[in-house]
Amino acid sequence: MSSNAKVVLFNKPFQVLSQFTDADGRETLKDYIDVPGVYAAGRLDRDSEGLLVLTNDGKLQHKLANPKAKTSKTYWVQVEGIMDEKAMQALRDGVELKDGLTRPAKVKAMEAPSVWPRNPPVRFRQSIPTSWVEITITEGKNRQVRRMTAHVGYPTLRLIRYRVGNWTIDGIDNGSYVYF
Repeated sequence: MSSNAKVVLFNKPFQVLSQFTDADGRETLKDYIDVPGVYAAGRLDRDSEGLLVLTNDGKLQHKLANPKAKTSKTYWVQVEGIMDEKAMQALRDGVELKDGLTRPAKVKAMEAPSVWPRNPPVRFRQSIPTSWVEITITEGKNRQVRRMTAHVGYPTLRLIRYRVGNWTIDGIDNGSYVYF
């Protein structure tokens, strides 16, 4: 990182776009972040939550966003159903999606994290249990984690990016950011 690099770690809420402008008037980063000259290093879908890294450092942005750099990202994923070991192993081995085979992922079952409530909440269906898994990937195909869990039969209900590289959302409230 260059000496005048700015880095913003933002805990992005559900339904906020990972950009500063939107022609349709939806919530964007400008509704939350008042740091000039920074841009998102990579994307986080509107219907996903959690860590978004912003910077003014082009090299850092490239390193975080470029799949060739293999920066690892960890997601907390609530899925429909109780994900079994066979499905987790398939994700660890890599699954064939329309745009190719995914790199092997680190996958483990986890307890529900104690996080902020989502607004609106995940649709709850009494007849279908849910479970949480932690998935770490080193690439970033479009909607990759959602497509991976659906591929093995466990659709994603809630997706929270917990970590990018060495940075996490620990201590950053949803809708808030830290800047250094």
